[in-house]
Amino acid sequence: MRSAMALVVLVLVLLGVPAAEAAPAKKKDEFTSADQILRWINGYRTQPSPDKVPKMVRAASALGLFRDLETAGVYVGFMAGVIEANPKRAEDLIAKMFPMPPEDQVAIVRAVAHSGHPEWKELLVKFSERMPARKVLIDRFVTGKQPTLKQLELDKGAGPLDMLWGKYFATGSPEPVMRMVSVLEWSKDKNNVDRLTVGSMTKLTLATNASRDKALLDMLKASMRYETKETRAILHEVVDAAETFEFGAVRRDAMASIDQLKVKGPESMRNTMWWGQAGQTALALGCIVAGAMGRVEIGIPCVVGGAVSSAALKYMVPGQ
Repeated sequence: MRSAMALVVLVLVLLGVPAAEAAPAKKKDEFTSADQILRWINGYRTQPSPDKVPKMVRAASALGLFRDLETAGVYVGFMAGVIEANPKRAEDLIAKMFPMPPEDQVAIVRAVAHSGHPEWKELLVKFSERMPARKVLIDRFVTGKQPTLKQLELDKGAGPLDMLWGKYFATGSPEPVMRMVSVLEWSKDKNNVDRLTVGSMTKLTLATNASRDKALLDMLKASMRYETKETRAILHEVVDAAETFEFGAVRRDAMASIDQLKVKGPESMRNTMWWGQAGQTALALGCIVAGAMGRVEIGIPCVVGGAVSSAALKYMVPGQ
């Protein structure tokens, strides 16, 4: 692109047009809104540009995207994936993410810890001097008191699933996708509201994203040969929805299952105690990354750009 613009300027100069008049308009900033950042993240794996990541991180901080960790999972996962994919450059990339307000440094700490970098503990210790306010969190990760992404259970909140999507966007790796596939059976769970919502959300977002990502669709098809009979059946539904752009059935099935739980409670616990558990569910059937791939009407509250699953929490919790 630069060489092409330089050639235009050179041609115009040779034709006698002043260089000042030939100069193209200044390129607009790529990271002025959450929507722009998410779209850039979504396309990153097809054309990685790690040099731009620190700028993106600082812009996300300025926009306040790290302030609520319940909705920052996709950004943390993406940062973690970039660190993982660039192990030799990791220290330099992290250093360029600063300066960062103390409250937003949590995102950097978590990204390093969740990266899977072979020396992630050493990196955290090295940067601890620049993040004195995060010393307690750093110590917990380094000593194993705080779980990393690989250790987190996916039914413990919206964050883990969002982070897996972020990692996929950064790397295009099948690892986070296969971990999501491993919980698809939860979309049929009739007893655990957290697992039902996570499984349903996973099913819907895999279908939505695979419809626009052939590499992801191919991963899902290839994984069928290794999965259980139950998971294969659900994967067939995901693939069919992705190939036909028919997401309505996936959404309706998910909503019907959750509505049944809202009305009756789990089969194993049909009593009022369940409502306390339901009220504590950490996430809801949402639209992770759907907006980043192109708006998808799924009939419930959604953050444009698709960063978070927790956006629809109030819609799903009984009585809200």
